[in-house]
Amino acid sequence: MSGLIDTDLEFWFQRGLRAYLGEVAGALGFGLESCTVDVDVPVSAYVAVDWRLRRFPDRDVALLWDEVHGWAAAVEAACGEEMIVLAYLGGADILPPSPVIVRFLAALRAGDLEPDGPGSPVLRRAGSHQELLPLLPAG
Repeated sequence: MSGLIDTDLEFWFQRGLRAYLGEVAGALGFGLESCTVDVDVPVSAYVAVDWRLRRFPDRDVALLWDEVHGWAAAVEAACGEEMIVLAYLGGADILPPSPVIVRFLAALRAGDLEPDGPGSPVLRRAGSHQELLPLLPAG
């Protein structure tokens, strides 16, 4: 029976996460088609941004989210390397409301964010999706 409960929990978690990403993408003026989700633990998401930064005119911008570090702004690296994280949203909220993310991205675009130092914030441990489920929209 435990396997069924876990499967049901993960179904609702993934559905809620996609609904949350849809809200974030919509608030940014993008559609859900600009989002991808990787459901391996730690769960992560990618939101493609359709503009570039003056500092990186040849690199695509993206928002990254994962269940440990929260939101980050990044640019594509060369030749399929890892993305270059420019700044983390930080804060205590792993799933902040979409207006917070809109302000974060606007500050990045305006050049008002200083690049983060080495390391990334750890907001929670990976897994335990039952803790995140009540924070997500119903989907």
